[in-house]
Amino acid sequence: MKNEALISKLKTIIKPYIQDEEAFENLSEETDFVKDLKINSANLVDIILDIEDEFDIRLENEDMEKMLDVKSAMTIVNTKLEA
Repeated sequence: MKNEALISKLKTIIKPYIQDEEAFENLSEETDFVKDLKINSANLVDIILDIEDEFDIRLENEDMEKMLDVKSAMTIVNTKLEA
C-alpha cells in the first residue's frame, strides 16, 4: 500500500485516541504514538485492534511490541499485507 494512503488510514484510526492535537496535525512517519501523541498504553492496544480490523490482518505480540511509532506501524502493516 502506498505510504500516503496508509498514513491517511492510520490517522483515521489514531485520531480518537490522541491527546496532543498539534502533534497529530504534524503527523509523519517519525511520530511516536506515546511520546508525541500522548497516547496511553491502553489506547495503544485499542489502536492495534483497530489496525487489525481495518486491514484484516493478525498482529502477533512481537508486532505489537514494535508498533511504537507511525513508521513501525506502516512497516508491520505492509509486511502483513504482503504475506
